[in-house]
Amino acid sequence: MTREIQEKLKIYRLSPLAEPDDPNWQNASYQGEVVVAARSSGDARIVASEAELDFLEIDAKPAEGVTTDMASAFRSEKLYTVVEEGPAPEGTERGVLDGVVGVDNIVSTQL
Repeated sequence: MTREIQEKLKIYRLSPLAEPDDPNWQNASYQGEVVVAARSSGDARIVASEAELDFLEIDAKPAEGVTTDMASAFRSEKLYTVVEEGPAPEGTERGVLDGVVGVDNIVSTQL
């Protein structure tokens, strides 16, 4: 008998620590506050960063197998804090629940 394991998700709020004009934002777009359903605070950072555009999703790949998700501002403890809000309601799927995650994080250098 196969038993399905229910994923226990929690709600996490990712809030910017740095002001929009802080120099730490020089390599990242200021996204504002984002609410996600995730397994842990670390997973919450991953969920938010996965919502951003990645080089692997467009034709402008820097090289095969290269991803830009590790460079996301959501993964930086200097730019974002993660606060657990509580358990996710039954049936909630892992992902971004509130806030807008921009897809303008990759800027073309071609003119």
